[in-house]
Amino acid sequence: MAVSAPIRNRVLKLRAALHEHNYRYHVLDDPAISDAEYDRMFGELQHLEARYPELISADSPTLRAGAPPLKQFAPVNHKVAMLSLSNAFDESDVLAFDKRIRERAEIEEVEYVAEPKLDGLAVSLLYERGVLVVGATRGDGETGEDVTMNIKTIKSVPLRLRGKNIPEILEVRGEVFLTHAGFRKLNEDQRSKAGKLFVNPRNAAAGSLRQLDSRLTAQRPLEIFFYGVGRVTGKIPDTHRALLKAFKTWGLRVSPLADLVVGAEGCIEYYERIAKIRCRLSYDIDGVVYKVSDMSLQSKLGNISRAPRWALAHKFPAQEESTVVQGIEVQVGRTGAVTPVARLRPVFVGGVTVSNATLHNRREIERLDIRVGDTVMVRRAGDVIPEVVSVNTGKRPPHTRRFKFPDTCPVCGSEIVYEGEGIVARCSGGLYCSAQRKESIKHFASRRAMDIDGLGDKIVEQLVDKNLVQDAADLYSLTVEQLVGLERLAGKSAQNLVQSLERSKTTKLERFLHALGIGQVGETTAQQLAAHFG
Repeated sequence: MAVSAPIRNRVLKLRAALHEHNYRYHVLDDPAISDAEYDRMFGELQHLEARYPELISADSPTLRAGAPPLKQFAPVNHKVAMLSLSNAFDESDVLAFDKRIRERAEIEEVEYVAEPKLDGLAVSLLYERGVLVVGATRGDGETGEDVTMNIKTIKSVPLRLRGKNIPEILEVRGEVFLTHAGFRKLNEDQRSKAGKLFVNPRNAAAGSLRQLDSRLTAQRPLEIFFYGVGRVTGKIPDTHRALLKAFKTWGLRVSPLADLVVGAEGCIEYYERIAKIRCRLSYDIDGVVYKVSDMSLQSKLGNISRAPRWALAHKFPAQEESTVVQGIEVQVGRTGAVTPVARLRPVFVGGVTVSNATLHNRREIERLDIRVGDTVMVRRAGDVIPEVVSVNTGKRPPHTRRFKFPDTCPVCGSEIVYEGEGIVARCSGGLYCSAQRKESIKHFASRRAMDIDGLGDKIVEQLVDKNLVQDAADLYSLTVEQLVGLERLAGKSAQNLVQSLERSKTTKLERFLHALGIGQVGETTAQQLAAHFG
C-alpha cells in the first residue's frame, strides 16, 4: 500500500519534534513539553511506523526501545585509537606535566580544558552526514565491540545531529554512566525480580551496555557525556573549548562542569574546586582531566605509547579501608619477578571486594614490618592493584613473626637472585620454572599479543601441569583429543580452541614480537621493530 504524502509528512514532523524535545530535555535541561505530551507523540510515531514500516529510518526515536537479541557482538576497529590517560596523584605531577608542555611548545602559558573524570565506560560513536551509524566500546583501544543498538537506547544520545557545519564523518568519544539514583533504581528492579545485584554504578553501566538483548539495555537508566573526537572528515573548531561548544549545538551532551583554565595553577585550583563538590554530584567521578585546548598543539605534542602527551588525569586520593592480614605469600611472574602478596580478610574498597593486596618487594615488607595477623590499611585507586599502605602496630597480636623472604623459588626450588640494590627478587629458573612457563604462555595468548580466543588462564595452567606444553610453540601441536581431557573443555570448545590457534598464525609481526616476551620489547618497541624490518 502506497504511503500518502500527509502520512509521510506527519511522520517526518513527529520525528523532528521528538528530536528537538530530546535535545531540550537532555542537553539544555530545558524541557518545553510535559512527559505526557512527549509520550503521546512518541506513541503516535510508533503506531505510524508499525503500520508503514517503509517509513522507519535509522535515526527514528522509536529505535530506543531496542531490538531482538544478538548472538554476539561484532568487532569494530578504531581507525583512531582510543588511548588511555597518564595519571597524576599529586600537585608535583601536574606541575611537571605543565612544564613539559610549555618546554615542548616553547611558550610561557598553556590553556587547558578541565572537566570531571567520570567513572563509567568509554565509547565511540560514528556519525555519517549527521546520522548515528555505529556505536562501539573502547575494548583494547584498537578494537572494540559493536553495541550500536544498545547505544541507541540511551535517551541522551542523539540519533541525528542538529545544526550546521557538522563534519561529513564525525567520530565522537564519550563516557556512559549511571547516576546514583539510576543505580539505586536498577538494583531495586533487580531485587524485585530476584536478579543479580550490581556492586557499583560503573559495573552496572558496563553490564547494561554489553547486553546482547538491547531491549534489556533500554530498561536501564544509562546516561552519557561527550568529551572528544576520533576520526573526522571535515572541519572542526581549532580549540577543545570551542569543540565542546560545537558539541552542544550539534546535540551532543557535555559536562556542565567543563571549564577553561590557565597553567598548572589553574588546573590545581579546578581540581580543588571539584573535590569540594564531589560528594554532592549525582554521579561518580574519580578525578579530573586536563587537556591542552589548542588542537594544533595537541597534534604537535602527539602521543607516548598508549597515552596522549597533551592530556592528564589527576586522580582523587585513593579510597582506603582497614582489614586483617591472614597470610603472606610470594608469586612468580612471567619474567621470574617474585612479588609478595598479602592475603586479606575480604574488605569492600573503592567499589569492589578486595582479598589480596600487593606488597611490591622485599624492601617494602621491611619498611612496613608487616606480619600475619596485623591490622592494615588497604588502598585502592581506580583500577590500580590494591596495596597495603600502613600497619597499625597498636593492634598487633602477641607472638607474631617477621616475614622472611624465601631464598629459593616456592614453585621450582631454584635460587632467588636479587637485582637493583637487592630490591627486585627474581627466580633464576627461567622456563624450567612452571610458574614462569605459565605466565609466558598466558602473555603469548593474551588479547594484545597473539589473541588466542579460548585459551584462558585455567586452561594454560592445566596444559603446563599435565606437561602437554613446555613453551608457546607447543601450543600449535595440540590436538582436539588432548584438549577434551581438560576441565572446562568439551568437544566443541576444544575444536574452537584448535581453530583459534590456527587463526593466530596469520597475526601481524608486531603482535608476534610482543607475544614472545623479549626483555625490553613491549608493544611500542615491537611496533617500531616491525615497521623498520617489515
